[in-house]
Amino acid sequence: MRLELIRRSLRELGAKDCHLDRVLRAWTAARPLDDGPRHQAAGDFLPRAVREALPALADELAALARVRSAHPGADGSERLLVELADGQTVESVLLPRDGVCVSTQVGCAVGCVFCMTGRDGLLRQVDSAELVAQVVLARQRRPVRRVVFMGMGEPSHNLDNVLEAITLLGSHGGIGHKNLVFSTVGDLRVFERLPQQAVKPALALSLHSTDPARRAALLPKAPPIPPDELVVLAEDYARRTGYPIQYQWTLIDGINDGDDEIDGIVRLLAGKYALINLIPYNANDPLPYRRPPLERVTAMAHALHARGIRTTVRNSAGQDVDGGCGQLRAREAAQTLPVVEHRILPPRRRSAAQPLEPASGE
Repeated sequence: MRLELIRRSLRELGAKDCHLDRVLRAWTAARPLDDGPRHQAAGDFLPRAVREALPALADELAALARVRSAHPGADGSERLLVELADGQTVESVLLPRDGVCVSTQVGCAVGCVFCMTGRDGLLRQVDSAELVAQVVLARQRRPVRRVVFMGMGEPSHNLDNVLEAITLLGSHGGIGHKNLVFSTVGDLRVFERLPQQAVKPALALSLHSTDPARRAALLPKAPPIPPDELVVLAEDYARRTGYPIQYQWTLIDGINDGDDEIDGIVRLLAGKYALINLIPYNANDPLPYRRPPLERVTAMAHALHARGIRTTVRNSAGQDVDGGCGQLRAREAAQTLPVVEHRILPPRRRSAAQPLEPASGE
């Protein structure tokens, strides 16, 4: 269901803009659709036909997304396997500090070699109302003040639906614009469309490597835009919006944790309005990749800090429940996936001062 269909249905019942606003604000806040003052003096009372239609509409909205299973983590997160109205499932993650990460597609076409979501390719898009419904589900369980479009799927491949949802959440949903985070591997349409929106989200760019060949091997179906060009485009958006770019870096042992990548990050991001999130890999048993030792993660973060790069180390939420992106859905579908040996070239340069054991599978 698209959000515009909800608006159209209510308009056909006689709803005006003020009535639409009231119903949509109530829904996005996870309140009853007729919640609020009823007296005529308020100017926002609902027409009788609209009031009579609300129970059926509430049932329809509730059916957009239901919790199939919930998996609380020791870090305060909670991973949800969410069933959509057609029986397909996606994953949402309730994050510590009042955030939620939602999925924008069932599956994904980018095919990141380290990610479970892309193993089956793209099955279908998640409609704009289904995106908002994931936020409503989260708000039924805890407060939500930040929404990250960083779950299953590539948001730029579902751009119209994602931007519709962002606009509603930023206008009626009470989410600050900088607390709506659009995550992407990089697509020219993102840099064209986002600056034109009334609600301009913060941007998270999945970089993962500064070496074009290595990044292409890790993200085989991402647009072939070199990392340095992506940073130029992202920096322009950061300066327009006043929000720093969040560069995402899934840190994989023996692949993209070498000194050559530290040098590359400094070369690309020095002086930029940006920060880099180092995310130690959340291991998936069917895949050969592993997270680096803690000592290496810490050394990499310290090296970047020392060279002027704002760096955070962010563990993927819910790792203790094996809930990395796509894992819950894969387990629920009882999929048995073969281990595939990947060789990402060129290999990293190891620091002689910090020798490391090779990653399993190397």
